[in-house]
Amino acid sequence: MNIASLSNTFTVRKLDKNDIDRIYGLCADNRLFYQYHPPFVTRNSILRDMEALPPGKDASDKFYVGFFDTGTLVAVLDLILDYPEKGTDFIGFFMMNAARQGKGAGSGIIRECIAYLKTQGCRKIRLGVDRGNPQSNAFWQKNGFLIVREGEYILMERELSYFS
Repeated sequence: MNIASLSNTFTVRKLDKNDIDRIYGLCADNRLFYQYHPPFVTRNSILRDMEALPPGKDASDKFYVGFFDTGTLVAVLDLILDYPEKGTDFIGFFMMNAARQGKGAGSGIIRECIAYLKTQGCRKIRLGVDRGNPQSNAFWQKNGFLIVREGEYILMERELSYFS
């Protein structure tokens, strides 16, 4: 996968331990998220998330990437390819810079990611939303994701048709 192709608007690159302070700053400004997804972010929790993998997947399937606008981290995306099955990609985490929220940039990133992932054979995108988080739930529904199952988390999916 060519991660630079995930966006035509922003520069995209894989994030690593040298980016921890940038990621922490972006996440720490999103306090509402952590009201529904405790505990509050730490630099160590970011390192763990960068390496976390679901069962049966390895590091070559994981893309913990940042979207940058002239050096400023605009968004973080954790993407697992072909999970839980081939043709379904899983968004483990997506967070926008708080100053850019509500202006369409997040939806734009998701649209561009979907367009690229479709070219790579993705037929469905799946993610989990924290129960009760109105901001996350509204964002994903606005972007065409439907609730599949409710439990500890709300499982959402978006089928990628030829026309979506």
